[in-house]
Amino acid sequence: MAGETKDNSLPKNGLLSARSSDGKFSRRLTDDEFDRYSRQMIVPGMGREGQLRLIESRLLIIGAGGLGCPAAQYIAGAGVGTIGIVDGDIVEASNLHRQVGHATSRLGMKKVDSLITHLKALNPLPTYIPYDFQLTPQNAADIISQYDLVLDCTDHPITRYLISDICVLTQKPLVSAAAVQKSGQLTVLNCPPAPQGLVDGEYPPCYRCCFRKPPPPSSMVSCGEAGIMGPVVGMMGMAQAGEAIKILASGLHLPPPTSDDNTAPPLERNLARPTLLIYTYDLDSAVGPYSFRALKMGGRKKNCFACGEGSTLTLDGIKTGNPDYVQFCSAPTINVRLPPEQRITAVAYHAAKEKGELPAHILVDTREKEHFSFGSLEGAVNMPFGRFLMNAAAVKRTGGSARDLLPTGAADGDAPIFVVCRTGQDSQETVEKLRELGLDNGGQRKIVDIMGGLRAWKQDVDPTFPFI
Repeated sequence: MAGETKDNSLPKNGLLSARSSDGKFSRRLTDDEFDRYSRQMIVPGMGREGQLRLIESRLLIIGAGGLGCPAAQYIAGAGVGTIGIVDGDIVEASNLHRQVGHATSRLGMKKVDSLITHLKALNPLPTYIPYDFQLTPQNAADIISQYDLVLDCTDHPITRYLISDICVLTQKPLVSAAAVQKSGQLTVLNCPPAPQGLVDGEYPPCYRCCFRKPPPPSSMVSCGEAGIMGPVVGMMGMAQAGEAIKILASGLHLPPPTSDDNTAPPLERNLARPTLLIYTYDLDSAVGPYSFRALKMGGRKKNCFACGEGSTLTLDGIKTGNPDYVQFCSAPTINVRLPPEQRITAVAYHAAKEKGELPAHILVDTREKEHFSFGSLEGAVNMPFGRFLMNAAAVKRTGGSARDLLPTGAADGDAPIFVVCRTGQDSQETVEKLRELGLDNGGQRKIVDIMGGLRAWKQDVDPTFPFI
């Protein structure tokens, strides 16, 4: 695995022995630390004790992208003593509008190395630990167990469930965030942490308590597919940093004491009820461009698979593939398998059209209108896939006319319909749905998928096509 030759072990932290017997810190702040952190130490609730807690803390950021970059900046600036960063990707130009810890001069560099370069220029005092490979069930526990607090800055449910499960088993609090297009969400989980199976008292939930089932595969799209506004993901990353600083400075990351029978008294700390913060950025409104909502959440669920009573989840089990996170999250695959007569390659479609061998037909492009606006094939009409699925469901529910689903001019007659999408998956489902709704006129009308979508068109037909 890439990066495993590096020494990623944490250094000994001298601050662990810097407390006196009464729990107070005997260590003095250096002049450099005092100059750097003085403006934050005078904030009520922080002080010297809070700053020293930050300096002795160890925090892990999983994901050095749109969430991880702004979070890391403020965490490093605040003086967290040891910061680990996990990411196996490299910096690409399409990252730079939102991943503010990278730079044009570092294109092609590993993201962890690029971000650490940026953070060292901001604050050289913390210790930075790079993990330039992806988190897996085999290495997650070994990495996470070394830290006091974890920030989930990833973008896929498979990794989110894995991180949360490991945090439950290693008793680590987790600050989780997500963002796509114009909205984001944030929640603090498993904080303060408690042993697996301990559900007495008002213990905060884990990720599985909040999201028992993953989202449907059709909704699991990346920023590359759906798009993302930089300020949205930046807002969520900064909010993660704020929660992390608060948790570490106040000692909320420390597990409550438990007795020999693995029980604990009700929490005495004045904790706010867990919430899911939802942020929405409205590009279409001239007034009120954003909004926040906070949804109240419950505590630990007794029947939770990870943290509930009788849970069989173990670290050894995770390492050996139990649970299977890919299967659980139903990673997107092309389930539709159209017969050959309902498919055509991009090259064959282009050649037939150039030779005049195609009859008059309708070309439907199922990309979202923003993708469509950058460029389309000659004569294509736009029918966004998401809206089409909603309208198709409404037709089946209400008994409306299926012909209303097609763009103007495409509903009547027997002219063949060719369907193209971005990468060849949505078009197959569209063809199947159109035939299911009877728009093939009982087999008299051809409805055909262009294989591989516009990605194949760019690769095999026209390299200048503006594929995004």
